[in-house]
Amino acid sequence: MIAGFDLRQAGRMAGAAALPVAMLVLVALMVIPVSPTILDISFIGNIMISLAILMVALSASKPLDFSSFPTVLLLATLFRLALNVASTRVVLVHGHEGTAAAGHVIEAFGRVLIGGDYVVGLFVFVVLMIINLVVITKGAGRVSEVSARFTLDALPGKQMAIDADLNAGLLTPDEAKARRQEVATEADFYGSMDGASKFVKGDAVAGLLILFVNIVGGLILGMSSHGLSFSEAGATYVTLAIGDALVAQIPALLLSIAAAAIVTRVASPHDLSGQIGSQFASPHVWMAVGGILFILGLVPAMPQMLILPASALAFAIGWQMRRTAAEAEAAPPPAAPAPDPHHIEWADVSDIGPCQLEIGYALVALVDDRKGAPLMGRITGIRRQLSRELGFVVPAVKVTDDLSLPGNAYRISIAGVIVGEDEVFPHEMLALDSGDLVTKVTGRPCKDPTFGLDALWIPKASQNDAIAAGYTVVDPATVVATHLNNSIIASAAELFGIDDAQALIDHLKAHYPQLAQNLCPQGYALPRVAALCKALLVERVPLRDFRKIAEAMVALAGQQLGDVELVEAVRQRIGALIVQTIVPSRMPLPVVTFSPDVEMLLNQSVRANPGAEWPFEHGMAMKIIEQIGQAVEPLLLSTRSFALVASPLCRSALSRLVRATFPDVAVISYLEIPANKATEIVATIGAEVPRLTGDSAAAMEEHQHED
Repeated sequence: MIAGFDLRQAGRMAGAAALPVAMLVLVALMVIPVSPTILDISFIGNIMISLAILMVALSASKPLDFSSFPTVLLLATLFRLALNVASTRVVLVHGHEGTAAAGHVIEAFGRVLIGGDYVVGLFVFVVLMIINLVVITKGAGRVSEVSARFTLDALPGKQMAIDADLNAGLLTPDEAKARRQEVATEADFYGSMDGASKFVKGDAVAGLLILFVNIVGGLILGMSSHGLSFSEAGATYVTLAIGDALVAQIPALLLSIAAAAIVTRVASPHDLSGQIGSQFASPHVWMAVGGILFILGLVPAMPQMLILPASALAFAIGWQMRRTAAEAEAAPPPAAPAPDPHHIEWADVSDIGPCQLEIGYALVALVDDRKGAPLMGRITGIRRQLSRELGFVVPAVKVTDDLSLPGNAYRISIAGVIVGEDEVFPHEMLALDSGDLVTKVTGRPCKDPTFGLDALWIPKASQNDAIAAGYTVVDPATVVATHLNNSIIASAAELFGIDDAQALIDHLKAHYPQLAQNLCPQGYALPRVAALCKALLVERVPLRDFRKIAEAMVALAGQQLGDVELVEAVRQRIGALIVQTIVPSRMPLPVVTFSPDVEMLLNQSVRANPGAEWPFEHGMAMKIIEQIGQAVEPLLLSTRSFALVASPLCRSALSRLVRATFPDVAVISYLEIPANKATEIVATIGAEVPRLTGDSAAAMEEHQHED
């Protein structure tokens, strides 16, 4: 292991040192005389590097696959210019010795490629310069400039689209971060390519100037220093200069082609050859080409022996493509392997997720991707929004079709328990009675699945009429999504488990390590932390600010408190968080209170049955619920936020009693209201309640005598 680590470490160090060493070699080529042999090796390496860059550019699926291209282009250009400097020195110093004095590569390009005639070589070089400078480099530079401008202009819109997808729940935070990084990299890439195209253009101009320097300098040195005639100096130095220029110009042409291929590339799952091949793989195109060539070959003046075979070849390609396509369509799909009847998996035993939505066959269109899947997008948005509100990651909702359900029915299950079921009609709209109708519309009467309001199922064509009549009209996907949203909120505690508690502690540890260390395991066991969080969620207290909850638990760690006492003590320390979930911070808190007699009776019931989950006598409990209903129902109908306030002693038991009938009513204690929070008493419960009997009455009388 140590040896392997040392080898890997040495490899990384060698790779990090390779680039600085290469830059030193470039500088050395410019200032230190080198032998013709080293020049030959360097020229061949330059051609090899240019070919490798061209192959990578052609095989990239999208421009960002070769995001290092601008830097690679700069380094390759510097390498080629360094070779130009080194070869110029050799040509001018040793050119009088003959065409082999600058190395075999320059001699081969100077003699073989231009046929030994330096005038022809000069014209060939000029043609290559025109192709590279005027056509390829200029076009690639223009494309780079326009691409950089359009990419930078589109950058704010792309970032806003990513934020919109993130808010809609279509992207996770990590996916959004990766998308933003990709957009920023794309903008940087095209900006760099705009500058890199100037390197290519400058390199082409530099090649022309270096050729001029080599020719003029060679003629002057040959005639003045070495006693050569003008024709002898021209035959030697011009041939070497042309060979040197061609040796540099061919790699420059390859890099220009690579740059043009990169900037004109359109993102595709295929490389360039695969993309071009897939777009030319149409039999109709080749049949049309064959027909046009055949008609052209019938013209008497045309070379029929060349055009007619080309026409036949085009027809053969089109016929082969048509045949291949027909065989692919006729081929049966591969058969799935038959399941082993003796093999049983866990999915066969239990297929119930933490949160499940079962739909009838008529509602499959609501989750069909081919039809937009309107319900799936809303479910993702609900999960994201509820995760922010509740303070933990709501698990994924598993949507399945159930043939045992009626076609238009759906069923919501939380932790295996059915918490809601109803039916919707995918081709109709639900019109809710707002209570302020101008006229009434015709439809199928029903109750809203979420709030139990009077409603009608109406045809989509009657939607505008219903809105004009004062109805609130919603589509079926929204009906199901709203029902699911309320069901998850009501059963949030059932979705929270020990793993979620551990995730909260891990997140706390990343930002507040000392607090997390004192919370668990030194202060509390993980199951007890999870139990406290579940108890808070049962009463719809979110876990968004888990730091405050953890601080309260750490502060209470030294006291020997039971589970119920711990929950009540934590609630009192986070009272400001609880109150702000009921009413905004700038508004007074509307409260419903108990008269002193009723509150004393409630406290005495709890003292008489310490630790009991239901300490209230049945008759008294029913009377209290009846009077609470008379006080809070007008507030609930007016959708007004309020809290039922009781003493800390009886708050927990009273909350369990009220929650069974009025789950949306928050029950808090006096100690949970911040000292600087204004309150407004909107109702007082003070009617007579039945007297207690039995042991409870005796215990109450005893407490009264003690008081």
